[in-house]
Amino acid sequence: MSNDLLYQIALTLVPNIGDVHAKALVSRYGNAESIFKAKRESLENQEGIGTVRANSIKAFKNFDSSEAEIKFIEQYKITPLFITDANYPQRLLNCYDSPALLYYRGNANLNTSRIISIVGTRNFSDYGKMVCEKMVEELQESNILVMSGLAFGIDTIAHKASLKNNLQTVGVLAHGLDRIYPPPNKHLAKQMVEQGGLLTEFMSNTNPDKQNFPRRNRIVAGMCDALIVIESGKKGGSLITAELANSYNKDVLAIPGRTNDIKSEGCNYLIKNNKASLITCTSDLLEMMNWNETNKSNLKKQRELFIELTEDEKTIIDILQSQESIQIDQLYFKSGLSSSSVAAALLSLEMQGIILCLPGKVFKMV
Repeated sequence: MSNDLLYQIALTLVPNIGDVHAKALVSRYGNAESIFKAKRESLENQEGIGTVRANSIKAFKNFDSSEAEIKFIEQYKITPLFITDANYPQRLLNCYDSPALLYYRGNANLNTSRIISIVGTRNFSDYGKMVCEKMVEELQESNILVMSGLAFGIDTIAHKASLKNNLQTVGVLAHGLDRIYPPPNKHLAKQMVEQGGLLTEFMSNTNPDKQNFPRRNRIVAGMCDALIVIESGKKGGSLITAELANSYNKDVLAIPGRTNDIKSEGCNYLIKNNKASLITCTSDLLEMMNWNETNKSNLKKQRELFIELTEDEKTIIDILQSQESIQIDQLYFKSGLSSSSVAAALLSLEMQGIILCLPGKVFKMV
């Protein structure tokens, strides 16, 4: 492990420095080590840092915890993913509060082209179980990574169905990788490491405390292209995850239920209030996300020469001309432009009739 990791872990341990502050500091200083070695005055002058947080950084001495975590990482072959790493989940970079550092065990590509998250109630019905299993089964030819939170209920059903149908599946944890919660899912988690993975922002020796679950949920929401809610009460944790997904500009989809069924009250609420699109089957999902291969033409578009484009617009055009279509998170990643620059360029190109915006925030040349 590089010396950088020592400082990366330490940065997550500094009091008063959250993920938003950490990312801002990395953007300014380039890497974690430079943050700790920066002058106090320089740190104080950074927006949002000030005297208290600058003092917290300069006073930090608990590097022993970082060294102990590095030993744990090496022993259990865990992959640390810092926000500057190429393998860090690029979809998360567009979420303002994404973790500065993640810990990962598995073999799934966290930047694969298609990712869905499935969430739902712990106290599912036969209907919810049937819908979840059938939907995942019908995804087996679509090369989709399935994410969830490894909780009891719909989460567990989604993970098990994915394994059964040879789909890679990743569980996001609300604790360290030295334990599994709930304990009955230990065997399931072991299988997932071989056919997907386990992901967390928490160091080893971190318990699954109540306050960790909303933080877990923001990763479930931020890493996907589409979040699917299958059975949820109106005040369930799945509704919080759906709200987070909407705030991250993700597609939120919900399975409707009977009007008098409290297990579907949350799904019906999301649909009724235009916070989720109604889907009833896998084909609805594929159609909405423009993932239905049968609807795609094999004809290659002839390259066209456009004049009077800005440099940002030319960058977007170059990317779009190299492939048939691209999802917006991948466009952010490939272009290297800020989200605001990409949004402005896309709007201009769409207004000029040069590109099309498809369902699922997918873009292609006209």
